Amino acid sequence: MSKRIILFGPLPPPYGGVAIYMKSLLAHLRGPLVRVWRYTGANPADEETRFVAHRRLGTLWALLAEGREARILDASHFHLEYPNVLLLPVWLVCKRLLHFEWYKNVLDGSLPKRYVKFGVLERWLFHRAVNAVDEFIVASEELKRWLTDEIKVSRPVTIVPCLLPPMRNANAVSLSESTKRDLKPYLSSPLRVCSIGVFFPSYGFQDVAEAVAELRERTAQDIGLLLLDGAFVRDEDYRDQVLFERDWITVLEEVPNPEIYEILRRSNVFVRAFADESYGISRVEALWCGTPVVATRAGETRGMLLYDFGDVEQLVNQLQAVLLYPLAEDTNPWAALYHREAEENLQTLRRLLGVEESKPTT
Repeated sequence: MSKRIILFGPLPPPYGGVAIYMKSLLAHLRGPLVRVWRYTGANPADEETRFVAHRRLGTLWALLAEGREARILDASHFHLEYPNVLLLPVWLVCKRLLHFEWYKNVLDGSLPKRYVKFGVLERWLFHRAVNAVDEFIVASEELKRWLTDEIKVSRPVTIVPCLLPPMRNANAVSLSESTKRDLKPYLSSPLRVCSIGVFFPSYGFQDVAEAVAELRERTAQDIGLLLLDGAFVRDEDYRDQVLFERDWITVLEEVPNPEIYEILRRSNVFVRAFADESYGISRVEALWCGTPVVATRAGETRGMLLYDFGDVEQLVNQLQAVLLYPLAEDTNPWAALYHREAEENLQTLRRLLGVEESKPTT
């Protein structure tokens, strides 16, 4: 590897799926020529990472300082998925002047659905961006099909699901004292349902809460619900509606990802209720913890119980099957399969970016 590699995207906190993916990618690809640009969280203390204040044209100064002839894996949202009227033109002008390679990592499964609602200006910006990308790396077959068949992109499109191998000892992280304290109401319930997302309609917390409420009434069982809120977006009215008169719901915000594994192990079932999943890292993390998964028919679905987004009755039935009539099915074969695929994804990214194999991270 002789070219500077820049990984550009969010890092936790907050703990959204893209941020978790970027953190894992950084951990696996660390090296003397690998640089990270982040635009979330606090200013970094390490020399490998640069904080980019994108809302104050930070991308311009970062590109001028470090972008010339670099290869940039861009997992941001404001250059293509939500094309910004100021940031995108700055990026495109700098690309022409500085000759960097733009590898666009598309992780947003809602993009095809949102694109049809784009206005004239958004579409014009979007297609200027598409025409400037050197290579697309997408998280799903659906995104590749949409880009190649409907958008008619001319550049290569490679599918690399955003599942990467967990770092060594990731499963051994214990809960902090504050997390233990906040989890007490949830852990006191004999049956426990966990879901990860944010308080926004497309993430389905309302459906999960209604399903658990119905199941509590139907079975007279004490079923606790834990909502792990990434807090990167919020609809306050929606949140109030989900939590209204439901003291059996526990909410934790911005829980560090390493603690998620231990929380999942202490849950009887994990629900991923997102409507527009491109992949769904948390689904696989739950299977890695040996926890059954109920999920929408979007993104990764193998080894999981499925329901249609918005169909609360289907969700009730799947939760009832897991909680009241658990099967003795071993989830390890699925866990092992996902581990192998995660390793393959990492090697594919290494090859695409030209990053040499490094020593294992401890």
